[in-house]
Amino acid sequence: MEISEIEQLINDAIELDELHVAFDGSQCKVIAVAEVFAELSRVKKQQAIAKPLAVAINDGRIHALTVKTFTPEQWKKDKMFNLPL
Repeated sequence: MEISEIEQLINDAIELDELHVAFDGSQCKVIAVAEVFAELSRVKKQQAIAKPLAVAINDGRIHALTVKTFTPEQWKKDKMFNLPL
């Protein structure tokens, strides 16, 4: 599975301001930035990103998924101190 395929699946499911994906052939790391995350619980944020990847997770193309979600304001503060992925 290619990074562009993962990005497309997520972008088709949810409108994001920014999306960063790293994939090493089994583990997928996602950073997603959108204002909508301000309104969602931690579980709902994870589900919003994991749901469009469910088929790839279930069939084993993605073995592990790490998701970090931010509002644009949170992301602005976080990236001052941390590098993406």
